[in-house]
Amino acid sequence: MSSVNSTFTNSTGTSGVSARIGIAILSIAFIIGFPGNAFVIWTILTQMKKLTVTCVLILHLAMADILVLLTAPFFLHVHSTGSWIFGEIICKMCYYVCCLSMYASVFLIMFMSIDRFLAVAQPFTSQKLRTKQIVQVLVGMIWLLSSLLAISMFFCNALILMNGHLRCIPLHPSPNHMVFQYIFETLTGFVIPFTIVVFCYVYIGLRLRTAKFQTKQKTSRLVIMILVTFVLFWLPYQIVNMLQVSGKIFSSPRLTKAALVARPNVIAFAYLSSSANPILYVFAGGNFIKTAGLGFMARLFEGTASEMSSLRKFSQVLRQRSRTESVEVEKRLEQTEANKNMLSNQTH
Repeated sequence: MSSVNSTFTNSTGTSGVSARIGIAILSIAFIIGFPGNAFVIWTILTQMKKLTVTCVLILHLAMADILVLLTAPFFLHVHSTGSWIFGEIICKMCYYVCCLSMYASVFLIMFMSIDRFLAVAQPFTSQKLRTKQIVQVLVGMIWLLSSLLAISMFFCNALILMNGHLRCIPLHPSPNHMVFQYIFETLTGFVIPFTIVVFCYVYIGLRLRTAKFQTKQKTSRLVIMILVTFVLFWLPYQIVNMLQVSGKIFSSPRLTKAALVARPNVIAFAYLSSSANPILYVFAGGNFIKTAGLGFMARLFEGTASEMSSLRKFSQVLRQRSRTESVEVEKRLEQTEANKNMLSNQTH
C-alpha cells in the first residue's frame, strides 16, 4: 500500500487550472441538474394522469441523478480548498452514492431498452409484463443490486494526509485489489449493460426497417439520446479506470500517473450526465411549451404510452401475419403431398 500512497502523493496534487476546471464542471452540473431533475420528479408525480413504464424509469433516473448531485457541494469544497474537512464517513458515503447512482442509471437505461425490445420481439409477453406491480419489483431490484455493487466504495476510499492536507481519495488494500475493482466496475457498470442495449436497438432497428414501420418513434429517439449522453459523460471515467489497470499490469508509472491526475476531473465530468437529461427533455418537448406551459414535460411523457401501444400492436400484427402465412404454407405443402399421393395411386 505504501507504493500506492507515494504514487498518489506525487501525482494528485490538484493544480490551480485543474481545480478551476473541476469547480466549473461541478457548478454547472449542480446549478442545472438539481432544479432540472427536481422539476422532472415534480412533473411526473403531480402532472401525469397515468404513469407508463417509461415514465417510471425516467422518474427513477431523475432520482438517481439528484442523489448524486447532492454530493457535488462536498467535492466543490475540495476543489476550492484542497482539503477534505467532512470526516471519513462522509468521504466514503460520497463515493458510495456516486457509484450507486452510476449503476442505477445504467441499469435503468438498460431496462428502458429491454422494455422496447420486448415490445417488438415478444409483444404479447411485453403486454403481460407491463403491470404496475412487476415494474415496481424490477425497479426495486435495480436499486437493491446497485446498492450491493456499490458497497466496495466503503472499502477502497479513505482519508490520507498529503502535503499537510487531508484528502478523500480511492485507496485500495493492494494493487491487485485495484485491478479487480476497476475491471469489475467497468464490466458491470458499462460494457455488459451497453452490449445488451446495443443488441436491443440493433434488433429493433432491423425488425422495424424490414417491416417498414412508418410511425415516428419520438420516445425511442429520447431513450437513445439519454443513452448516448450517459456514454459520452461516463466513457472518460471508464477509460481512466482502464488506464490505471494498464499501468499496473504493464508496470507503467506514466500510465498510472496519467490516470491518477485525470481521475478528479473525469469524476467531475461524469456529474454532467446527471444534469443533461432535463435539458434533453426540454428540447424533445419544446413543441408543447407554448400550449402546455409548465406541463410540457407531462405532454411529452404521456406520448410514451401511445407510442409503445402502437409499437406493440404493430409487432402483434406482424407475428399474427407470420403465423397465418406459416399455416398457409403448411396447408399448401399438405395439399401438394396429397396430390402426389393421388397421382402415385392412379399410376399404380
